[in-house]
Amino acid sequence: MKVEHEKTKEVLKWFEEITKIPRCSKNEEKIANWLSQWAEENNFEAKRDKVDNLVIKVPGSPGYENSPAVIIQGHMDMVCEKTPDSDHDFTKDPIKLVYDGDWLTADKTTLGADNGIAIAMAMAMALDKDVAHPPLELLFTVDEETGLTGANKLESDFLDGRILINVDSEDEGVFTVGCAGGINTYLSVPLKNESMPNGYKTYKVTAGGMKGGHSGIDIGMGKANAIRILGRALHQVRKDGIDLRIVDIKGGSAHNAIPRDATAVVALPSGEFSSAEKIINEYSKTFNSEFQKTDPDLKVSIEESNESVSKVLTTDSTIAIIQFTLAMLHGVAAMSPDIEGLVETSNNFANISIEDGKLKVLSSQRSSVVSKLQEHTSRIESLAKLAGGDAKSGDGYPPWQPNMESELLAKSTKLYEQLYNKKPVVEVIHAGLECGIIGDKYPGMDMISIGPDLKYPHSPDEKISIPAIGKVWDFIVELLKTMK
Repeated sequence: MKVEHEKTKEVLKWFEEITKIPRCSKNEEKIANWLSQWAEENNFEAKRDKVDNLVIKVPGSPGYENSPAVIIQGHMDMVCEKTPDSDHDFTKDPIKLVYDGDWLTADKTTLGADNGIAIAMAMAMALDKDVAHPPLELLFTVDEETGLTGANKLESDFLDGRILINVDSEDEGVFTVGCAGGINTYLSVPLKNESMPNGYKTYKVTAGGMKGGHSGIDIGMGKANAIRILGRALHQVRKDGIDLRIVDIKGGSAHNAIPRDATAVVALPSGEFSSAEKIINEYSKTFNSEFQKTDPDLKVSIEESNESVSKVLTTDSTIAIIQFTLAMLHGVAAMSPDIEGLVETSNNFANISIEDGKLKVLSSQRSSVVSKLQEHTSRIESLAKLAGGDAKSGDGYPPWQPNMESELLAKSTKLYEQLYNKKPVVEVIHAGLECGIIGDKYPGMDMISIGPDLKYPHSPDEKISIPAIGKVWDFIVELLKTMK
């Protein structure tokens, strides 16, 4: 790999160091310690709050010492996803980087450029003597990916600046100025077991090969949800008269990742395996045809299981799970009437499992309209209650309402056009950004979100454009220069 842009080399040097440090959501202590040590070694003031949010203060360069401070912001955690055949241990193993032409990706895991690239860029910028800049506050938050916890826990006196550049967007040349709010809902439905019927054997049904992706950015693409696919396959087996009983079911991972894989351990009369296999193979072809454009490698299969099982779910509980997977909402609920092509309201059927004798389901709702977010959440809560269960929703986070009169936006738009001889795209996105929460906590904060081209975040296909890193670097450097 040959990197032409000299500053990109420095950014990638720091990014490679970051990828050596385990930093799944809710486990950011090591990266926070490492960054604190880096700040101390470079004589930068640093402080951490109770949840490990970190702000590093970098003095202004000569001539900029008394300029208003600018916040460069990103999050320390990453979504930890891997392919089924990967033996990567996210608690200790460094990410294995793969340079492929103009792209940087990882070997069978998420890359963590979401949002490690923001940290690397801020570190390189803070140390670069050629960069003229006002006082900088490098704000690195925790647990963004599982509910924007760090931003929610920020205290009102943690920051001094009122200009913020968030580097957590995924398209170079696009300025994000608004985002959806979100709420996670946890659903629980009681189940009943009985003894394994005589003459039954256990089998494993697998729905896999799906692309997954970001549950906000990608939700409008119509990608397959592995949990829904698995539920449809199990439904068809029972519909065709086979007494399938569920023993266990698992699917999905993070609240903001569209499920790529799901499995069910089931019990069948031993003489019915061939019939069940034929049904599932036929429906695998049907599913593959339905999702040929978005998930061409989708596959559903059944095989014998070596699990020793003494209990299975009753017929009623088995049917309840299958019906729940069919009835559970997933995908786009409404498009924006104001912004063409923008998803207004959606949810991700994110996770399913059986724990402590109950079906457990996680749904993640998003909307740019608070009342619609609340209404859609109520619909999902109602499904659990209709099934005889319970639902509990979190506090969520607010939408970031766009300010089209922003001074920072006007300055950024004019500068980008001067640098690249084209106008940037200004957009509102259907994903959660910390800007909404930070702006709520710090009234008057002028904010913009930018970033290099990043493809397939929250999946093992995640990759970042190397040339785009240099373009974003150049833009931020020129923008900071104007803030004397």
